[in-house]
Amino acid sequence: MSGCTRSSTVAFRAPGKTAYLFGDLDLSDIPLLVTFAALYRASPDGNFADARPLGTLRDKAIARIPG
Repeated sequence: MSGCTRSSTVAFRAPGKTAYLFGDLDLSDIPLLVTFAALYRASPDGNFADARPLGTLRDKAIARIPG
């Protein structure tokens, strides 16, 4: 899934939800990952109507896999 060649990758996956893979992460992304985790947990299907709260994390998405 293209994560092996990227530094510091993280995935979010839950049953029945869209899965996400982010890469090329660094320490400055941790607050955005925490925000994403909270939004992901609250989302019934893992999809988001507005991705703006994710800031630059949107540019680090490697994959979005339907649930």
